[in-house]
Amino acid sequence: MITPEDAIEAKAFIDLHRVSARQLIADEQFECMPLGKGCAISLPAAPAMGLNRILGLTTTEDLDHAYSWMVGRNGKRFLQLNDNTASGDVKTWLQSKALVAQQPGWAKLTRNAGAFAMAPSPDIRTRTVGRDEAEIFGTMMCRGFGFPDRLWSLWAAIVEQENWACFFALDRQEPVGTGAMYVSGEYAWLGGGTTLPAFRNRGVQKALIQARIDAGATRGVSTFVVETQAPSSHQLNVSYENLRKMG
Repeated sequence: MITPEDAIEAKAFIDLHRVSARQLIADEQFECMPLGKGCAISLPAAPAMGLNRILGLTTTEDLDHAYSWMVGRNGKRFLQLNDNTASGDVKTWLQSKALVAQQPGWAKLTRNAGAFAMAPSPDIRTRTVGRDEAEIFGTMMCRGFGFPDRLWSLWAAIVEQENWACFFALDRQEPVGTGAMYVSGEYAWLGGGTTLPAFRNRGVQKALIQARIDAGATRGVSTFVVETQAPSSHQLNVSYENLRKMG
């Protein structure tokens, strides 16, 4: 059985594909196959693991189906499993495919809406992104994640969509960071957190986290979910540390 924390992540990526421009889907071979409450998703031009993976699957039957689909795709290809909940059959299946573990792995973090709030930096404000700013938002996201600029419409597509909320962090009036949130019922998935290099280590990410938590709480969200690279003994992960500080 998939956990709600894993399900909300899969729902966000399924919906990202649903709202994407048909031209982008055709030109970039962007495909998504929902399976149960998970999915397999592939965007070959994207360098990030998030858009080239199988996620949220808990049975060997679904994994076989997704694996057969994914091996025919171009670009990077990953399988994401919840190590805490994977069954013995799934772990045996994994060994049979001789897949190589990607290190470091992902950490999934959650917090409830009633957890404490940190005071934002006085220099950083946040606001929602308007429809006429969708291209700016998409371009900033691409550059922050190292995507080709031509994929800007991928992220622009979620601006002002139902169930989505998009945010800018501002230095004076200039956007210097981005954040996105997908809401379904009492759960929200946080993603799309980027900061322009010149404005890092100034509280931008923390301000964007708080802005999304505040907005989600007004929509009745009780649990917020986010993924980031797991920490290791030899590599500091600033994103992970910021999220932990935010509860």
